[in-house]
Amino acid sequence: MDTESDRLEIPAKDAGVLDRIRYLIRLKRHTQASFGKFIGVDAATVSRVLSGRTSPSDAFINRIVVNLGVSKKWLSEGSDVPFPRTSEAHSTQVQQGAPVYNIDVTAGTTPLSRMFTDERVIGRVYLPGIDPTLPIVRVSGDSMVPRLNPGCYIQIRPINLDAPISWGQIYVVVLADFRLVKYVRRDDNPSMVRLVSANPDYDDIEVRRSDIEGLYLVENVINHDFLS
Repeated sequence: MDTESDRLEIPAKDAGVLDRIRYLIRLKRHTQASFGKFIGVDAATVSRVLSGRTSPSDAFINRIVVNLGVSKKWLSEGSDVPFPRTSEAHSTQVQQGAPVYNIDVTAGTTPLSRMFTDERVIGRVYLPGIDPTLPIVRVSGDSMVPRLNPGCYIQIRPINLDAPISWGQIYVVVLADFRLVKYVRRDDNPSMVRLVSANPDYDDIEVRRSDIEGLYLVENVINHDFLS
């Protein structure tokens, strides 16, 4: 008997993209769930996309491109090769610089992976040491003063939740109800982590590692005066 997903009429454009995503899942020996975790997307979203219930968004495509290093042109259109040594898209990114998004990383609860859209790009930064493929976002609040001043910009790299944590580094920590920028330090309880502010007026926060829904390593801090 046909299932509901078998009866769905998937647009031809989406069908090609889904075939290529399934190819990548097989190539990397992932299950749907582990693939979702690897690219920072919940398993339910991956299931809806692969079943054709939801079209793969540009943010979803970008998560695959960034985390697997595949050609966006190949994934979206079927042209180019999956893993080009030097793709035209990457070359263009390098020349233009890293995208600066109109996103306050400490405000709201929307998953960041859904917010990195072209409409939110307000500029680009091209400097030595700035990875042109990684997003730059704004930080509000004074909990990380003097390390991060209110209104400064940070460049962040998505981290697989199964990967080891670089203790003592600054991360964007995504929880169910809020996002924080903190030092992440080891806790006596291995199931917990401590989120530590640079500003001594703020107390440490203890959270369960299993409650962390997303992690982004802060790779660069950019003075907001430079970008104004």
